[in-house]
Amino acid sequence: MKNKVIFGFHAVTSRLRHEAASVEELLVDSERNDRRMQDLQKMAKEAGIRIIAADSARLDKMVGTRRHQGVVAIASPLSLAKNLDELLDAIEGPPLLLVLDGITDPHNLGACLRVADSVGAHAVIAPKDRSVGINATVEKVASGAAQTVPYITVTNLARTLRQLRERDIWVVGTSDDAGKSLYEVDYAAGTAFVMGSEGEGMRRLTRETCDELVAIPMFGSVESLNISVASGICLYEARRQRLLKTPS
Repeated sequence: MKNKVIFGFHAVTSRLRHEAASVEELLVDSERNDRRMQDLQKMAKEAGIRIIAADSARLDKMVGTRRHQGVVAIASPLSLAKNLDELLDAIEGPPLLLVLDGITDPHNLGACLRVADSVGAHAVIAPKDRSVGINATVEKVASGAAQTVPYITVTNLARTLRQLRERDIWVVGTSDDAGKSLYEVDYAAGTAFVMGSEGEGMRRLTRETCDELVAIPMFGSVESLNISVASGICLYEARRQRLLKTPS
């Protein structure tokens, strides 16, 4: 399996903390020697990882951007769940999933993975033909979440949603014109939130396959939210409800 390029302090530090054995070498800006860089190199040395000093031009060329902060790691892919059945069979308790229908911007996907990790969601699911996939930009924006949250792509999203329903997972679509508010639904049982692309929203078949549609109440002048912000609001509402129902 082809190695991956990971860049930026958050993404590289997270990989070293969670799966240091997967990192084959670390390239660092030869002109940067501040405390943050020293700490990162110390972590890499303790893990027995080869460190290579490189100029910024080489790092720019490796990742295709100057936003690498002088840190680039070459690592093998992690062994997260590869398919839906494998994922669901391993979950203990009610699943909490985020489904993205038509998210093609790597910054949005990275932010969604970060939100999913922070709230303890079990996976992010997306269709193969309408999703960006995990690349170096996604890894950097996700700040390590791409190594901890399974990202599962599926061939047919509507069929996948039906499979989730067969597993007693309530499929909740988000739509501005939904009749119910996000806060009127119980998410204590298994839940999959479906977020459509910005502008177009969910595709018709995706919408029709949902068990229920909800809207996030808007109280200001803007009409919509960024996809990662909306995902965070929905996922944290589900987590809030579950925490309230957990015996202290």
